[in-house]
Amino acid sequence: MSNYHEVVKDLDSYLSARVPLIGVHSIEQTRALRLIKQVATDPRRANQAFWIYTRALGLRDLRTGTPALDDHSLTGALDFAAQRFSARAQATVVFVDPDDLSDDNTASRHVAELARLAEANSGSVVILTDTPLWNGLERLGMSVTLDLPDAAEMYEAIFDFLRDHHGVVPIDWSEQDARRAAEFLVGVPEGTAINVMATLVTKGAVEKADVQRLAAFKDKHFGALAGLERVRLGPGDTEIGGLTSLRAWLRRKQRLMTADLRGTRLRAPRGVLLVGVPGCGKSLSAKAISTVWELPLYRLDLAAIMGMYVGQSEARLREALDTADRLAPCILWIDEIEKGLAGQDDSTGVSRRLIGQFLFWLQESQHRVFVVATSNDVRSLPPELLRKGRFDELFFVDLPDGDDRQEIIDMYYRRYVDQEPPAELLDKLVGLSEGFAGSDIQAALHEVGEQVFLNGPESLRPDFVIDTFTNTYPLSRTNPEQIAEIQAWGRDRAVPAGRVAARASADTGPQRRRVVVFGD
Repeated sequence: MSNYHEVVKDLDSYLSARVPLIGVHSIEQTRALRLIKQVATDPRRANQAFWIYTRALGLRDLRTGTPALDDHSLTGALDFAAQRFSARAQATVVFVDPDDLSDDNTASRHVAELARLAEANSGSVVILTDTPLWNGLERLGMSVTLDLPDAAEMYEAIFDFLRDHHGVVPIDWSEQDARRAAEFLVGVPEGTAINVMATLVTKGAVEKADVQRLAAFKDKHFGALAGLERVRLGPGDTEIGGLTSLRAWLRRKQRLMTADLRGTRLRAPRGVLLVGVPGCGKSLSAKAISTVWELPLYRLDLAAIMGMYVGQSEARLREALDTADRLAPCILWIDEIEKGLAGQDDSTGVSRRLIGQFLFWLQESQHRVFVVATSNDVRSLPPELLRKGRFDELFFVDLPDGDDRQEIIDMYYRRYVDQEPPAELLDKLVGLSEGFAGSDIQAALHEVGEQVFLNGPESLRPDFVIDTFTNTYPLSRTNPEQIAEIQAWGRDRAVPAGRVAARASADTGPQRRRVVVFGD
């Protein structure tokens, strides 16, 4: 059941019980008023009187809109309500965004007195506001909160809008397109979503490409938030070499990410934790997923989350994660997660509280936010973050083997030199790059590309390319102990992100290895 229908049910119960003061909290005044009117016009309440007060129109009959008072002031409306509560039973008066009622002031005490008067004669005062009510008022009755539309309700709004415009402009959306658009617009008010749809109609047609443009709209709607930033992707961010097992797993998860899971007990994929050797494609994978899945990429900067005051870091993380939910469907990239959630030497307890908050969100959020977390020093991560079920899978990204290095060299050679590498040269480079990370190969071929740019294609000689690779010293040579330590941890604790068969054949012991089993 959607929040809208839950609020309808609760408000109906409160009015039937003649609760003297009912708070309706919502930032969507028009939608909340539609809800209140829906409950008030129930045939069971045909003999009950309903009035509504707004600043612009004053006091009116809720059902017919007929003015009830010439005086448009709030004071006049409060006096009118007091008279009606004294003169008749079961009267209801709705006040829309009255004066500040968030603390103990004259207006709050006036409304409290009015609620007590209503209680004496089975009346009800309904306060529609987007701010909290003074606790002295809350104690006099009950309250409901109307959340923003969920995907199902947003789909109904979009469907109704498109139906009203069939025959007016060409509409090239299928039901699946409309449902995907609804998911993109979850997190914005219904009125804003309708305005966006109206803007699409003014172009003269509603096209399939417009669905993807809705992600850009959400960027503008929510703006910048400390700790959460939109990552703009370039044309090279779709390419990634090696990581065969990870890429196959992601193709399967993509189908689930876009599938209609209604009527099943399945939930959308939650995310993946990538650990392993620095420079081997963990961060690039987040960008590639965003591009291939056609979902916006947001980076959660845990350093920007940290505040100097008690509770500030937790509040910022909560705000960032809530915003990620409103931006769904999207990819949430947490780079080097161990730097923000390690907490081993944290005597304040902030890191532990952030971990708990993040894990609770990861477990309970129902929005389609796919988390890509990366870590170079997984040993410093808390054990509860690595437990099976937190992320959908834990992958170990190792140094590329010969086949992966050939794929990576071919990719970057074409990118920077703008031609296919000669087969003989490619074979030599694969051998010379033993122990190279993908970033080492990229750096070496970028230097080759600089040579071609400065001196022309005719200056490119095989021996220069070979010398460039020979003079590149990867981390596996400058700090072999660190790499060996990372590999010793990851090779028997996580699924290999590269070619499973190739990795298994290189093992020389009885250790057991987890592998991903694909159903297609």
